[in-house]
Amino acid sequence: MTDAPDHAIRRRREVFNRALAGADIKAIGPLLAPGVVLVTGTDSAVISGRKAQLAAWEQEFAASLRTIYTRTPDTILVSPIEPIALDHGHWQGVTAAGGLPLASGTYTAKWRKIGADWVIEAEIYLTLA
Repeated sequence: MTDAPDHAIRRRREVFNRALAGADIKAIGPLLAPGVVLVTGTDSAVISGRKAQLAAWEQEFAASLRTIYTRTPDTILVSPIEPIALDHGHWQGVTAAGGLPLASGTYTAKWRKIGADWVIEAEIYLTLA
């Protein structure tokens, strides 16, 4: 039996959060579509492609004052006609050493089911605090 898309996407988001907390670059790759696009929350920098995003995370993981990001879905809207969905929620960045809040906001992510797995095609972030 397969999971409902909502549950499957929430589980994939949890895997992504654990990978970010653990600086596990190998766990992030399979969560991203090859042409994934990320638009950052503060300066609207565009990170295009899985390879570019993995390089950005490697740089983030190597920072002396590392930030741990968590994304929490509030709603997931699944298309009834295509294998796609939107995940809308809130995010927070905290210091790796101590968990002090640094920034937070909202996000929207577009997911696509490819084979048996849901992968992220696009994410856009808005920094609110």
